Parts: sequence; structure tokens; C-alpha cells
Amino acid sequence: MITAIIIDDEQKARDFLQKLILRYFEKRIVVLEKCDSIKEGIIAIRRYNPDIIFLDIQMPTENGFELFKKFETINFEVVFTTAHKNYAIDAIRHSAFDYLLKPINHIDLLSTIKRFESKNENLKRQERISMLLENLSSQDNNFNKIALPTQNGYELQKMSNIIYCQSDSNYCKIKCLDGKEFLLSKTLKYIEELINNPLFFRVHKSYLVNLNYVTKFDKAREFHVTLVNGEKIPVSVRKKEDFLNAIIHKK
Repeated sequence: MITAIIIDDEQKARDFLQKLILRYFEKRIVVLEKCDSIKEGIIAIRRYNPDIIFLDIQMPTENGFELFKKFETINFEVVFTTAHKNYAIDAIRHSAFDYLLKPINHIDLLSTIKRFESKNENLKRQERISMLLENLSSQDNNFNKIALPTQNGYELQKMSNIIYCQSDSNYCKIKCLDGKEFLLSKTLKYIEELINNPLFFRVHKSYLVNLNYVTKFDKAREFHVTLVNGEKIPVSVRKKEDFLNAIIHKK
């Protein structure tokens, strides 16, 4: 049985989530306590040592992220809840944390439960927290690090270390500057949306390239670019003009 605490300043939101759990997942999750503030939540966490915290991000007098500053060691998983899909959610996704958009439905909640039960994340909690806070402190949407969803869990990588991403059916290969390669059980479209950085350009249906590592563009015969590691990547005809504009105007 998974033990949980709900922290949300809105009573309706707390009660709704508890009712959802009781209706659909009574035999899988038990809510130990519902708290209306970070202060109450801290007391409850120390009292019960729960498995999961359902944590509202925006509350009138405090931010849900402040919770992390109150514990030297995090021994619980955090699922953020919010009514707004904003910049904070992008940072959460990049840092391999789970989140639920309000109004929460039982299908999304089931996915969260399954991910917790599988326990296949090899990225430690403290590392994820550090990365989340670092991404949140960024002044724009260009995050410094990303948690790549590998077959065995997650791999923490700096954005600047990724040279290109290549589609391989429903898998995606990531090639890094330090020579590492990762095969992810995700599509290239998923990785492109996760990275969401203007320095990464889809030059071809099968390739997403970091523009910082393009050293040459050859248009003599078939269009292709040469990367800093010597590899040649094709550029589709319909992407040529947009690619040249991206190269010219990249920061």
C-alpha cells in the first residue's frame, strides 16, 4: 500500500483528490493526512514518513518548491499538482518529476501510480531536486540540464553535451559530445518537445541537431551538414531554407 500526503491550500482540491483515490485506488493508496500549507505538510511528513507527496505548486503565501528547503534528505517522491501548464511545469518535466494538471482525472492518476510502483528511476531524488531548482532559476526556457528517459530509468545530461538526436522507429538515439550514446524508448518527436530549445533544429525527419556543433553545410549535391565529431547528417530539401535562417540568426 502506497502512503500519501496531500498539500494544497484549497480544501475543494484536497477533498477532490482524496475522493478520487478512494473511488478508484482504495487498495493501492492511503491518504494519511491533508494539509493546507507547507508548514502543516512538513509536520505531517516528519510524523508519517510517507511514500508520496501530492504538492500544489502555487499557494497564496508560499511556493510548493519551498518544501525542498526544509529537508536535508528527501525520502519521499513528489507529484506536483497545478491548474496551470506554465514554465514551472516545463522545469518539472525536464527534471524527471511527475505532475498532474487540475482538474485531476483517474487516468492520469493511474499513470502516476504505475510509474511509482515500477520503481525504475535510477536518477536519485537529490539529483533530481538539484536539477529542478537549477532549471527553475533559469531566466528563460533554455534549461541547462535534462533527464533523458532511458529503458532503465533516467540519464542526467547537460543540454550542451548533446550533438544530435536520431530517430529509430519508436526509439531515439542520442549522441553526445563526450562520446556517449543513449538509446531511448521514446520517439524523436517526444525528445524534440522535451528539449524545446531553439538551438536544436529538426534538419530532417530523422534528425534533430544542435546548431552549436554544425561545422559545415554542403549543398553541392545532396544537402547535408558536417558536425563537430565528423559525422555527416542529411538535410531535407524542405528544411533547407529554415535551416539556413536558423544558422544565420542563432544566438
